[in-house]
Amino acid sequence: MIAITKLDGTGLLLNVDMIETIEQTPDTMISLADGTKLLVRETPAQIVERVMDFKRAVYRGSEYPREAPKVLAADPAAWTER
Repeated sequence: MIAITKLDGTGLLLNVDMIETIEQTPDTMISLADGTKLLVRETPAQIVERVMDFKRAVYRGSEYPREAPKVLAADPAAWTER
């Protein structure tokens, strides 16, 4: 899972295996396999980079993330698992 930030500033953990498309419209919209659409603050490039880092860590068997992402560390009660 990767940390993302919804437009309202709410942190969210996203299951990367659910991502179907990422569009910039001009906000970044992530379309999921179940039809859900998320508008987020990150750019498509940032999301792709996080997904690639996550997948590398999984394939290597290492701990991911090494420390809590800032968006989640600021207010742990604000994020949910997807």
